Amino acid sequence: MVANRSMPTNTVMEGSVRLNAQYNGSSFFDLLRIEHPHLLPDEAVWSQAALESIPHGTTVLSMKCADGVVVAGDRLATAGHSVASRDVVKVFATDNYSCMAISGAAGPAIEMARVLSVELEHYEKIEGQALELEGKANKLSQMLRQNLPAAMQGLAVVPLFAGFDSRRKTGRLWKFDITGGRYEETEFDATGSGGIYARETLKQFWRPDITRAESVVLAVRALTAAADEDRATGGVDLERGIYPVIKICSGDGVEDGVESEIEEAYRSVVSERRNGEARA
Repeated sequence: MVANRSMPTNTVMEGSVRLNAQYNGSSFFDLLRIEHPHLLPDEAVWSQAALESIPHGTTVLSMKCADGVVVAGDRLATAGHSVASRDVVKVFATDNYSCMAISGAAGPAIEMARVLSVELEHYEKIEGQALELEGKANKLSQMLRQNLPAAMQGLAVVPLFAGFDSRRKTGRLWKFDITGGRYEETEFDATGSGGIYARETLKQFWRPDITRAESVVLAVRALTAAADEDRATGGVDLERGIYPVIKICSGDGVEDGVESEIEEAYRSVVSERRNGEARA
């Protein structure tokens, strides 16, 4: 699908009314609304039983580090008291310098992350330059606001958004509420059912000059603490070889955490616990 600023006026059906609309912007979401409104999320009414059967993602976190910002999430998705998936991905690179971590209703959250990625790519192609990091956070805020009717039914999406600000040469991160409100955090944050436990660990061990390697260990430590206290949060599963997804956003772009590094960090955390130690 190629956008064109000089695209002719199109006729759009909205209910029984025919509307003439012209796409003149650089927003992929607006393009869908005008050209293909049937592809947008609907506002169906869900029963309580249906809502309880929908997979939900749980704990995700983000923190600033010396190189930029780290984003991490566990892999467990639950449906009520049951395990819906043990290896769901909750951290997505939305472009070369930003990531979105999801908690809440898994389906709408994953869809929102993918649409945001397309939105940012579309904007860059139309405008000839990437949107600034704060503008990307604003785009996500708009999507959350449009998801509010679904959120009020129980299909809430509560993400974290983080990335490397090329203009300021630093990592930045934002948390959101279901109405689209966004709030920048200067240190770290965590959300989801185990977010409170992960946040307590981050509060205890995070420091402004934390290195990339130390932040990966701290992310594993925080998710392990959350998994201990919250049954909906999955920790490292050595038996199945399932590890948290960790991404590092720096001036060099988005880098994936290495599973061997994550496993080593986990074993180190477990060893400290056994020996009664606690190190960042």
